[in-house]
Amino acid sequence: MATQADHSPGNQNNGRSTTNERRANYNDWLPVTASREAKWWYSAFHNVTAMVGAGVLGLPFAMSQLGWGAGLVAIVVSWAITLYSLWQLVELHEAVPGKRFDRYPELGEEAFGRKYGYWLIMPQQMLVQVASDIVYNVTGAKSLKKTIELLFPHIHHIRQTYYIIFFAALQVVLSQSPNFNSLKGVSLLAAIMSFSYSMIAFVASIVKGTHYHSSSHGVRSHTTAGIVFDALNGMGTIAFAFAGHSVVLEIQATIPSTSEVPSKKPMWKGVIVAYIIVILCYLSVAISGFWAFGHLVEDDVLISLQRPSWLIAAANFMVFIHVIGSYQVFAMPVFDQIESCLVKNLNFTPSTMLRFVARTIYVALVCFVAVCVPFFGGLLGFFGGLVFTSISYFMPCIMWLVMKRPKPWSFHWLASWVSIISIIVGVLIALFAPIGGARQIILQAKTYKLFS
Repeated sequence: MATQADHSPGNQNNGRSTTNERRANYNDWLPVTASREAKWWYSAFHNVTAMVGAGVLGLPFAMSQLGWGAGLVAIVVSWAITLYSLWQLVELHEAVPGKRFDRYPELGEEAFGRKYGYWLIMPQQMLVQVASDIVYNVTGAKSLKKTIELLFPHIHHIRQTYYIIFFAALQVVLSQSPNFNSLKGVSLLAAIMSFSYSMIAFVASIVKGTHYHSSSHGVRSHTTAGIVFDALNGMGTIAFAFAGHSVVLEIQATIPSTSEVPSKKPMWKGVIVAYIIVILCYLSVAISGFWAFGHLVEDDVLISLQRPSWLIAAANFMVFIHVIGSYQVFAMPVFDQIESCLVKNLNFTPSTMLRFVARTIYVALVCFVAVCVPFFGGLLGFFGGLVFTSISYFMPCIMWLVMKRPKPWSFHWLASWVSIISIIVGVLIALFAPIGGARQIILQAKTYKLFS
């Protein structure tokens, strides 16, 4: 079993053999490395669950902010770049013979040094995980509320806050799953739901468009400032849609690895299947939603769809089921980080009670933020641009260049130079996209009453 990097500088020289033994014991308890029995198809549906989430429902809205040409180019280019950067992470998982980098911060330590690597990567990854869970909490609540109101029109007075709290209560229960592999059933169901509601959104938008086809497919704003800010938010929304990289190493850590069959082979097989499903869902929803509603499309395309009510209710309920699973996939590395800190650095004894208390507090904090800032579209753009571009777009490329040092004019040398372009684009998005998302939140906040 691979050893895990110790992030406490004071422990580095204290009894190396004892420390290594304790690390192994910790790995047997921590949720990411407790079980290494996953199959390649686990990788497929874990990645689909992580990728095809709330972001796909915001793609028609992003198209309305960017327009046909820029919107489609942004989606396709993002898909290609993130597929390559995901491949880099899969390859780097066992870049050092006899060692596995089971967590993103561990790879950061190898690439940038133990002193700076951990603190460079860990905060970014944790912000991605927590931001995703906040958005999923909001999305799950809105989708369940929409389902109830479509099926029972007389029940419309229940505040969204109560739905957010109900969603969080479900997560408290599911959060007690001991490790990543124990989520395989939940993740598989979530992956099926994500593909299903994407196809319902696609078909329903096509049907809607044939009866009411929007004649306006320009961008939403009419002022220069509005167009610029909307474009930034749209790019951030698309970046959010490719957020699965933050859990790739943790997913691969659950797959067994031998010299004959290293973990990267089954992992990559699952990734390919997942990415085919991803581009199918993304393009179909983005194109059909924008085609049907034009610049009037809502930030969640299912909100724009009203008929047939039973079908849209079913789609919204599928979203609700899906984000329940997605929440857990993104929360598991957070749980791993929290429990690792409590046990290693604060010397707590590993126990079921420790796990229950720590995870419940995390779910409660996420719920509180979701109640205070329940703005789906703005959250996508803000968080997507703030940290998702770094984790998914250019950080894997930088690590590859530092660790692999490809030979000049080789395939990967050329591909790395292409990656440098993605680095530049990613930095620009990371710097400016949150501005568009923040503006979207501010505009929506003007009409929002806290805890309503």
